[in-house]
Amino acid sequence: MTNLITNQAENKPYSRQKWQQGYQSQPNEYDYFIDDIEGKIPEQLQGTLFRNGPGLLEVQGTPLKHPFDGDGMISAISFLGNGKVHFRNRFVRTEGYVKEKAAGEMIYRGVFGTQKPGGWLNNFLDINIKNIANTNIIYWGKKLLALWEAAEPYRLDPKTLETIGIDYLDGVLKPGDSISAHPCFDPASDLDNGQPCLVNYSIKPGLSSKITIYEFALDGSLLRRHSHVVPGFSFIHDFAITSHYCLLLQNAVSFNPFPFLFGLKGAGECVSFHADKQSKLIIIPRNNTDESMKIMQTNTGFVFHHVNAFEEGEKIYLDSICYDSLPQVQPNKDYKEVDFDGLDPGQIWRFKIDLKSNNIDKEMIDSRSCEFPYINPNNVGKKYRYLFTSTIHDSHGNAPFQAIQKLDLSTGKKQVHSFAPTGYVSEPIFVPKPNATQEDQGWVLVMVYDGNKHRSDIVILDSENLDKKPLATLHLKHHIPYGLHGNWTSEVFL
Repeated sequence: MTNLITNQAENKPYSRQKWQQGYQSQPNEYDYFIDDIEGKIPEQLQGTLFRNGPGLLEVQGTPLKHPFDGDGMISAISFLGNGKVHFRNRFVRTEGYVKEKAAGEMIYRGVFGTQKPGGWLNNFLDINIKNIANTNIIYWGKKLLALWEAAEPYRLDPKTLETIGIDYLDGVLKPGDSISAHPCFDPASDLDNGQPCLVNYSIKPGLSSKITIYEFALDGSLLRRHSHVVPGFSFIHDFAITSHYCLLLQNAVSFNPFPFLFGLKGAGECVSFHADKQSKLIIIPRNNTDESMKIMQTNTGFVFHHVNAFEEGEKIYLDSICYDSLPQVQPNKDYKEVDFDGLDPGQIWRFKIDLKSNNIDKEMIDSRSCEFPYINPNNVGKKYRYLFTSTIHDSHGNAPFQAIQKLDLSTGKKQVHSFAPTGYVSEPIFVPKPNATQEDQGWVLVMVYDGNKHRSDIVILDSENLDKKPLATLHLKHHIPYGLHGNWTSEVFL
């Protein structure tokens, strides 16, 4: 009660205490039909929503320094039709997860600062990092794959979520290789007679960085692979595609490995962002025989996620969420005590890239703090009108994400659905209606943590009328810690 009174006095739409509760671990694995439902589930909504994120915020009693170091836990929400929905969650049984559980202690360091107990000496020269498979989950080529950008994918059984093991994508990857956790799904590839394909990349950073582009057919077979070397250290979390190009933004960062090697910091803590320097936009033709790679420089701030990109004549448009600075992982500071007012918000910018003049113009699309952009999957790599993001309750400042925003790029009109004061949102997933005739005809699925009841809900919003009452709210029997990314498939697995 004291916290709520303080919260109201500060005129904030959230309670820090209730927000923090969403970072409690969920060690249990569930398997049940959801029977606590408000509203009506659309009859046409049939398929499976897969979500990934850190399920444990400590390892065998040792708290994590950062949630990104948490072991991956997959949630599967299966919509069967006739109002029936099934929930299942399971941890990815990575080699590291299994070993630590058997040992009863933490035996791996985390990339984002989590150190093994025993001080710097026990972490000295230990560069054996655990594959935590906690960032994304995709279903492609009849495989369900849990992704983490610093290692190989883990394959799971889509019906049971049981871990099958590391998947090398039918020999495309070798042991020790990695692949990004942010693939792009081209709904109709110009290079493949309009067939869908999956585009992804890997990076081997160093004094120079090797970028490899992979493209996979619908059956999972490799269509194209080509590698390129760019100068400098690369920290690239996401990328975008157009019909003919892959766009990767090389943030203006440097990496000092010595604190990591000496057991003093995690690798992620050794990355420094230089706001006074320009970022490098790497433009790689998808058809590697057409033209050479191009590198252009521009001021972007720091970018984790891109919204989309598309071509118009000799120009490329790239929409991204940009920060003026990169929040550093602070030594001896609890990530749950973040100073929201001191953080730069993520804002949506559009970069207009002229391939002939090598010039980049930019303009802000929306100043409201946001993250986790999602668009209609049928418009990936193509001109689009609508985008959905997680955002804050207020139109300015910074805070935990408590709302979902729909932005109409043609009119500038915004619709916001807020779950404040006790709801905290994850990434919105847009699902098009079958036989939709308009880009925004569909549903937005979002997992919402209820700070009052310490449980999570699956909320279905009408994407055409996002600011209206939810079509349905599915109450889980427990909470799911704040997650990262997910994807929808029209297939149902039970």
